[in-house]
Amino acid sequence: MSSKLPKRKFRSSTVQYLYNRYVGDDPKRIEEYEQEVLNAEIARKIYDLRTKAGLSQRELAKKVGTSASVICRLEDADYDGHSLSLLKRIAEALDKRVEIRFVPAKRLRTA
Repeated sequence: MSSKLPKRKFRSSTVQYLYNRYVGDDPKRIEEYEQEVLNAEIARKIYDLRTKAGLSQRELAKKVGTSASVICRLEDADYDGHSLSLLKRIAEALDKRVEIRFVPAKRLRTA
């Protein structure tokens, strides 16, 4: 990620305070924060797709050709070892496709 990432702006003054205090203007912390947000988003999307399909982690793992522990790790927001090939296998097993987009780095999101 680029060290030119903008500071986030939040609707909640409490969340904004915490972000300012613990992330602030430090480019390294901003980059780490953004990576953690991305990891959490991927984990949530996999979980949502799996549960909407009515599958357990074990059932999805069988369809993907991996173990339930791999699916469990992928659904963990702290996991940062996502591979595109595994995400594509999960998407295929759930009759979906992976879509990758490049968006402006200056885009601000709110929580």
